[in-house]
Amino acid sequence: MTAFGDGDAAGLQAYADELRTTFMRLQDEGAELHAKARAVQVTETSRDGLVSATVGSRGELVRLDIDPRVYRRPDARNLADSILETVQRAAAKAQERIIEVFEPLIPADQMKLHLTGDLESLMAQLADQMEGKR
Repeated sequence: MTAFGDGDAAGLQAYADELRTTFMRLQDEGAELHAKARAVQVTETSRDGLVSATVGSRGELVRLDIDPRVYRRPDARNLADSILETVQRAAAKAQERIIEVFEPLIPADQMKLHLTGDLESLMAQLADQMEGKR
């Protein structure tokens, strides 16, 4: 851990105050933001318009609609690829919406690292903030 000198102490105190303020806002607004985040659903339609996929806040598939016109030219591989691509686009948009919901309290880049599971980079970023590097 880095030793903080007199100049660094003021920066560290300011960062601690910012963390305290953010924590208090999380306590006050967290339940409402969490409810908004859980309610996120995104629907995307495939480029050919034959597949429609709705995902929830964690990118989980909650509804899949396949237009009967797919039977006119059956191509299982194309249909599977279309479903996968459509679900992935919907999941990416759902993630963007979750980041937007929490942005008043959590910086977008930090939230994205958390959602993608990149905790190592998140912790490095937080350490940099504590040391006044960001």
